[in-house]
Amino acid sequence: MVSKGYLLATAVVALIVTDTAQAETIQVTIKKLAFAPADIHAKVGDTVKWVNTDPIAHSATTKGGWDLTIPPNKTASEVMKKAGEFNYHCRFHPNMKGHITVAP
Repeated sequence: MVSKGYLLATAVVALIVTDTAQAETIQVTIKKLAFAPADIHAKVGDTVKWVNTDPIAHSATTKGGWDLTIPPNKTASEVMKKAGEFNYHCRFHPNMKGHITVAP
């Protein structure tokens, strides 16, 4: 006979594994002074990974939020922690702009 405590613990572990399995990594490539794709959609818990293929440093910066420096030929990541619409830019090259829509 299986105890109620065992069933509850199994259900909790299943929920945690399910939530973790649903998180995705969304890649944005930086090439020739542009974010590609410039407009992405994510969910809370997803990771956005910027891959800088340019020979110069860039950033992914939001007002009042994250500010990631991405050296040449390196990556940087940010986990999306809250739902909303987020515009971001490169603080070194203000003409570089991107947008992330984060769903709950």
